[in-house]
Formats: sequence, C-alpha cells, structure tokens
Amino acid sequence: MNFRFDRLPNFVIIGAIKCGTSSLYHYLKLHPKIQMSTLKELDFFIKEKTWNRGLDWYQSHFTESTTLRGESSPNYTKYPAFKGIPERMYRLIPEAKLIYIVRDPIQRIVSHYIHNFAARCEYRDLKEALADLDTNHYIHCSRYYMQLEQFLPYYPLSRILVIDLDDLVSDCTGTLHRIFHFLEVDSTFTHPEFANVFHQSSQKRRLTNLGVQVTAFPAGGRLRKIIPWLLEQPIKQPVLSESLRQALVDVLRGDVEQLRKLTGCSFAAWSF
Repeated sequence: MNFRFDRLPNFVIIGAIKCGTSSLYHYLKLHPKIQMSTLKELDFFIKEKTWNRGLDWYQSHFTESTTLRGESSPNYTKYPAFKGIPERMYRLIPEAKLIYIVRDPIQRIVSHYIHNFAARCEYRDLKEALADLDTNHYIHCSRYYMQLEQFLPYYPLSRILVIDLDDLVSDCTGTLHRIFHFLEVDSTFTHPEFANVFHQSSQKRRLTNLGVQVTAFPAGGRLRKIIPWLLEQPIKQPVLSESLRQALVDVLRGDVEQLRKLTGCSFAAWSF
C-alpha cells in the first residue's frame, strides 16, 4: 500500500443528507487552497459500502498536494442504519475537522422523502412512510444531536462546525467565510458561483416505467436529456397534515433542544 498523508482528507462534510451538502461541496472546490475528492460521495468509512475497496482506492480520489483536502458523504450521519463510522474515521484521520450542515428537521424529512421517491426507492405516500415515528429512518437522519453524539467521543466539538442551511441560503458568502476561517484558509475568498444552488428538491423528477426501461441501456442517459417529457414525470409536493407535523415536532423537540445547548446556535427559523 502506497500510504501518503498528503493524499488523505483533512476535513470531511459528514452530512446531513438533503441539507445542501452538494452545494457546499461545489463551493469549497472553488477555493484555490482546497481540493475536494474527485467523486463527491465516497462513503469510504461505511462498512456496507466502499470500506472494503481499501485505502488505495480512497487515496486515488485526492490527486493533488494542496493545503486542504476534503470529501462530502452525507451517509456518514445515518446512524443507526450505518454504524462504526466515527471509529473508522478516527483511526485513519484523527486530526480531521468535520462540517455538519443541518436544516429545519421537518423540512429535511420531506426533502429526503422526495429524494427517495424520485429515485424510485420509495413507493409509499408520506404519511405511510412516517408511520413509525420511533424507529423511522427519515426521522433518525433529522436527529442531529443524536448523529453528532456518535462522533463526539472521537472528535472534540472544537473540531466540528455545525452550519444551518438557512444561513448558507440567506448569506452564502458570509457563511462560506466562516467555514474558510474554520478550515484555516483565506477566509476572504469569494466567487461568482457562490450564487448557484445545486440539487434542489423542487427540481426532482421521477422516471416513468418507460423511463426505467430506457435508462437501463447505455444510451439511456442521453435519451433522458433529449426526451425528458416522455421518460420523466414531475413530483407532486407532499403536504404534511397538521396532526402529523405536530407529531414530528413532539418526537424531535428533545433532540433539537440538545443540539441548541451543544452548539449555542438558536436555529431561530426552525419550526420548534
């Protein structure tokens, strides 16, 4: 194994899923002192995904010797679906800094559901998908304090930056300057592309049955761009009933309060 520390990340965006990790990945790539992995979501520290591909595979996604190297894998904060991630990460990159971007937990749940529905790995309506509030995967991913709790035995809070997506949207440049300062690179850097937003749920479309068949062929991806009106369908935005919304508030309130105490952030725009 050709082990090289200058080919390993020294910071990781650990999530959360549907909280702007794609936009943040692209913004950080623009900084001249930061190299992001050639593939956005490596999922390397997940045993069930790419861990067994080995360190050489992981290092191959960092091709330059730069001041900072980072990767972005929101699946790292999907406990308890994936376990042991902080331990594996700490064994390999103990000095890494972590960035955790969060948003209103209920908005995140709805966006996560739309994401899965668009990918055709969710067929239930939203109410049915959220039927079991205590062991529900969508809800677990919005338990931000619980997710951070898995990392804190290995990475002190001083090495973890929690960012609210609301701040990234309302003041993108200012929020990125905070992140650059945390990463100890030029915090005054700016770029016109900071105005772009990536992978918005409102733009998601679901393949039709014909679309599934067509895109299974090598040229399917090109055809999807040429005749999207035939191969895709718009997704009707799900609406939470007031009773289900209140149930989600009740089940998540304690986690939100713990997150506020841990970070000192108010998350004032959230529905709690």
